[in-house]
Amino acid sequence: MSRLGVAVVGAGRLGSIHARILSQMPSVKLEAIVDANREQATKVANERGVTAFTDWRDLPPSVKAAIVAVPTTHHAEVATGLLERGIACLVEKPLASTPEEGRRIIAAARAARLPLMTGHVERFNPVVTAVRQMGLKPRFLDATRVSPFPFRSMDVGVVLDVMIHDLDIVLHLVGSEVVSVDAVGVNITGDYEDLASARLVFANGAVANLTASRLALKTERKLRLFAPDFYASLDLAGKKGRVVRPASDIVDRIRAFKPVGIDTIDAMRLSKAVSEVDLEIRDLEPLRAEDDEFVASVVEGRDPLVTGEHGLAAMEVASRIVASIHARLESSRTAESSL
Repeated sequence: MSRLGVAVVGAGRLGSIHARILSQMPSVKLEAIVDANREQATKVANERGVTAFTDWRDLPPSVKAAIVAVPTTHHAEVATGLLERGIACLVEKPLASTPEEGRRIIAAARAARLPLMTGHVERFNPVVTAVRQMGLKPRFLDATRVSPFPFRSMDVGVVLDVMIHDLDIVLHLVGSEVVSVDAVGVNITGDYEDLASARLVFANGAVANLTASRLALKTERKLRLFAPDFYASLDLAGKKGRVVRPASDIVDRIRAFKPVGIDTIDAMRLSKAVSEVDLEIRDLEPLRAEDDEFVASVVEGRDPLVTGEHGLAAMEVASRIVASIHARLESSRTAESSL
């Protein structure tokens, strides 16, 4: 069977990792590396033994699919151009700078009848996969994603750069429309927010709190899920998690419990009232799983697991969060000026 010709457009940190993974896939022929910086394009291309280009328009006809890992502000131009040339795309998150640009990319993919995938790699985190396979339906979710200053992705704020990961996971797990958004944020290093906290309420009654920062002293990526019949604590960075479920008769046991002395305390120890189970986690690299899914969707001519529409949905909620942050900041300025 012939191998799929793939190019990586954008040879920065993430693009370089995609290039490594693609070069190791037996079903793929890595054809080219593209970057506006000729030196960087040549460096990564030489590492993989392929051709370097400085303009995606120069890609050869043998390229049938591409990873778009350029700065977010260029996603719409590059992705739509590639799709119009008949090249399927995996566009790194966020799908675009604005929902309008995201819709343009989706329209181009539909017109070309080509797969379009959004690079929400955390969807392929084995912890998230394990929770999804358990069929858990959370009613309250608490996500924290913080890290030291990255010195990259400064063309967008922390909501589109960092929180967008958890937005996609939360939307994926809850499966309901967001009916209200309330958020706060702070700009420290430039024109965009560096810290943000948002509260989402869904049509099905679920609630999610999300916190993101790119000015923390340590890296932390955690998600807690709550429902009447379970509690799950997930460490996305460590790829591990635990699910706690109450005993089937816990309500009756609590109602019947009548403490009469210290000897009776042991009867209601938490360890005896609940069951704790460590999630069964597959040992895999999320980005490899993501690239495998993209390649399979192109070869099979089907939608990928994370579509352009999924990327747009996360972007639309992110835009509402940013709008809420700006509205709150403007309200604070107005209140201060009236004093």
